[in-house]
Amino acid sequence: MNHLPAIVPTISWLVALSWLWKVISAAIGLPRVANLLLPQYDQTPTGTPSFTVIVPACNEAPHITACLQSLLQQDYPKLHIIAVNDRSTDNTGDIIDSIASAHPTQITAIHIIELPPGWLGKTHALALAARQAPTDYLLFTDADVIFRPDALRRSLAYAVSSHADHLVTVPTTLIHRWDEAAVLGFFQIFGLWAARPWKIADPRAKRDAIGIGSFNLVRRAAYLHIGGFEAQRMDILEDITLGRRIKLAGLNQRIAFGRNLVSVHWASGALGLVEVMTKNIFSAFRFHISLLLAACLWLTLFCVAPAAGLVFAPSRLPAALTLAAVAYGYHLLGRTSGLSTWNALLAPLAALLFIYTLLRSMATTLRQGGVLWRGTFYPLADLRKDSTSLF
Repeated sequence: MNHLPAIVPTISWLVALSWLWKVISAAIGLPRVANLLLPQYDQTPTGTPSFTVIVPACNEAPHITACLQSLLQQDYPKLHIIAVNDRSTDNTGDIIDSIASAHPTQITAIHIIELPPGWLGKTHALALAARQAPTDYLLFTDADVIFRPDALRRSLAYAVSSHADHLVTVPTTLIHRWDEAAVLGFFQIFGLWAARPWKIADPRAKRDAIGIGSFNLVRRAAYLHIGGFEAQRMDILEDITLGRRIKLAGLNQRIAFGRNLVSVHWASGALGLVEVMTKNIFSAFRFHISLLLAACLWLTLFCVAPAAGLVFAPSRLPAALTLAAVAYGYHLLGRTSGLSTWNALLAPLAALLFIYTLLRSMATTLRQGGVLWRGTFYPLADLRKDSTSLF
């Protein structure tokens, strides 16, 4: 206890310097990330490669129409859409059939009745559709995503010109409530610690890999090279794992910004976001309790403690520098996401909510002995065999 007064300011300064280093790096690096809204990307991709969009849907009746209609309105000529009804119990399948029958040359409908053993529902749906898509490029997306009419053309133009095997166009999160903005604002600043966007294209930066389920554009040859989704059949975070496998294979990976080109509303309110993450966030730690608890400790020291540190004189200056760095990080990322810098004021509370979500996800998964995802239960023993850690 006698050493506590010395330890507190030391830790506070380490945290402050770490955050300052992170946001300075971001200030230098983020401008190097492609912005697809710039005029040079407003073109038809060289060679006009063929393109298939794969949309898996399980009980997505409220969203699937808007998603497919936005894809039908794309201004890229060589585009086909495969919509997969994955064992839906609502009228998702009927909606897909109705739209596909009205546009038979543009949309193919696939209906999955049973899930084969050893597969996660979504990875099976994606793999099945990919086998039926002999095009140059594949876009794996979600049924609740909305695309601006030029989104795919601009993205493909950049992918072709940069020789990308995999491109993530970062989706714009649609915000309906202030608490959604608070949580999602924290996620974007926290994401800087998981992967640096400006290092995604660097083949030497193996840790900096990206994959986002809303927009994973993959060259078909690269997809086949890594073994497709068949190589990750039971992976809950299939989008991130796909990106990591592509990066580790030495293939060309790119990330791009483009505000409102690709849009998605994750969930309603902060509690809705908690509910969604409870189902899958423990898998980000390969279902290891020690890794998740270590992340909770890190979040406490780096994201919660600085706010408390303002109260105590020994830690006041480094705490103030930390919070200023975090606010500047919000400002930098807000240029592309549209989220206000003022959300930085709620970052400590959002961090506490995230810690709660991590612990809730772990407790729920361990209590159930697995994950209940869209009506299907997946045993923990099976999931652990095919999970990839974020950390």
